[in-house]
Amino acid sequence: MSHVDLHCHSTASDGTFSPADVVRLAKKNKLSGLALTDHDTTNGLAEASAEAAQLGIDFVTGIEISAVFPYPGRMHLLGYGIDPASADLRAIISQLLEGRDDRNPRIIAKLQSLNVAISMEEVEAQARIGTSDQTGGHKPIGRPHIAAVLLKKGYVSSIKQAFDKYLAPGGLAYVDKERVSRQQIIDAIHRSGGVCVLAHPFQLHTADEVQLEKVIKEMVDLGLDGIEVLHSDHDQSWIDQCTRLADKFGLLKTGGSDFHGSNKKEIALGLAGGRTIPRQWFDALRLRISEQQGALERDGSK
Repeated sequence: MSHVDLHCHSTASDGTFSPADVVRLAKKNKLSGLALTDHDTTNGLAEASAEAAQLGIDFVTGIEISAVFPYPGRMHLLGYGIDPASADLRAIISQLLEGRDDRNPRIIAKLQSLNVAISMEEVEAQARIGTSDQTGGHKPIGRPHIAAVLLKKGYVSSIKQAFDKYLAPGGLAYVDKERVSRQQIIDAIHRSGGVCVLAHPFQLHTADEVQLEKVIKEMVDLGLDGIEVLHSDHDQSWIDQCTRLADKFGLLKTGGSDFHGSNKKEIALGLAGGRTIPRQWFDALRLRISEQQGALERDGSK
């Protein structure tokens, strides 16, 4: 078992498999290492970590956080090896959850103004489906749950159509989300003992490779540790670009499927665009995490 997955989601955020079930699927798919990276929450990590220990799968704590970035691009940052109890990280999570709590009713109100019969109660009930009692805490409720209700009630024929028509930027009911500055996220991840990796650079929607390199250089100057080279959105051209930039700036290379269960049926856990993610990337990531945590301990003893 020489491959891993460093980017996946569970029912703790917008996936459809419980944290433990994600780990069980990793075992079934013969993965040797896994990181759970739910959006804006660490609630699933304890359950996933316990199951990984039981099944003999190496596990790294993770999170995915949205950062401020110019439209039409989206910037998501992955934190690995984080301490879920970190006060800095908890402050960011609270800020983002409060933003979601404000955003969701505004989306619902827009849908209702379009004569779409949907309620916040229905969305909250959808978010609870499949959620493990062990995840606890405040579950992020977001657009995928609204999309699922729209699909159930027959307003759209697919989750993709729900986003394209109503929920994506430019959609009839779109409301922008709360985001945190890149520097704030990177600093919080580092102070929690983790390392920070830029997720799926394809989604930055940079105009060309020159602009992409400029963004990566800016991120390196802010303390970025790595770049997600393999991802389900990345074709060979993007893999080549990301590999070159990782080598140029001395960044860690990571990869992940971005598995969400039935919310993204075409994506299989352990495969990024049909490619496996090498175990050596997982080991290099764990080494960097160990170095980061050692540096924090030394700073704390001064």
